[in-house]
Amino acid sequence: MTGGGFARRYGPWVLVAGASEGLGAAFATELARRGVGVVLVARRAALLAEVAQRLPGPSMTVAADLGTPDGLDAVEAATADAELGLVVANAAYAPIGAFLDLDGDQARRMLAVNCLAPVELARRFLPAMVSRGRGGFVVMSSLAGLQGTPRIALYSATKAFGAVLADGLWAELRGTGVDVVACVAGAVETPNLAGAKPRRAPGTLPPETVAAATLDGLGRGPRIVPGVVSRLSATLMSRLLPRRAAIAIIDRASRDLTP
Repeated sequence: MTGGGFARRYGPWVLVAGASEGLGAAFATELARRGVGVVLVARRAALLAEVAQRLPGPSMTVAADLGTPDGLDAVEAATADAELGLVVANAAYAPIGAFLDLDGDQARRMLAVNCLAPVELARRFLPAMVSRGRGGFVVMSSLAGLQGTPRIALYSATKAFGAVLADGLWAELRGTGVDVVACVAGAVETPNLAGAKPRRAPGTLPPETVAAATLDGLGRGPRIVPGVVSRLSATLMSRLLPRRAAIAIIDRASRDLTP
């Protein structure tokens, strides 16, 4: 759905969490192209301003850390007068390394940003959408969440949490006019991936492709997996292979991840 139809169903404003670069910036650009105003949320104000300057439509920026209660409160306060018709929960924290090498602050921050923030965004913004009888909520998940992934064990667990949360919300909100979808993404060409993986993974997609496919998936079911290679991988890893074999495959694929 594009143009006026999208804006009527999911506008006039959309909130994108983690919008300062990469996939979040691609979501912001695609949403602006579809005729809605975009609320850009991330920690780095300067990068948010750069993204906002490139958008063809109205936007506002909120520099806030969604891993903290103060940051969540700041977003809610800044959007109090904006009618949000869609929230894209894209913010993520993904330190790389063995689980036992994570310190407590890193582990708690990953849970706060990747798990608690989507829960809080849903709790704070979905009730108004349900009252209006229209809207949407997107949770960014990952193929890494389909099975445990060595070197990003806690991150992959948080991505599983997001997808299952979206499944439940999708079922609960059916018939209310509010659509929920989890994007179970494979490798995406982002600055974070380029820094962590020296070789391009098979099936790696541009962020613009992932953003457009995810928005097109609203209203079509609880999950979308963009890209043919990623869909084949998801079927293989989650349905056809024994769990032990799936973990062994993802172990080999993630060995070149570097902090």
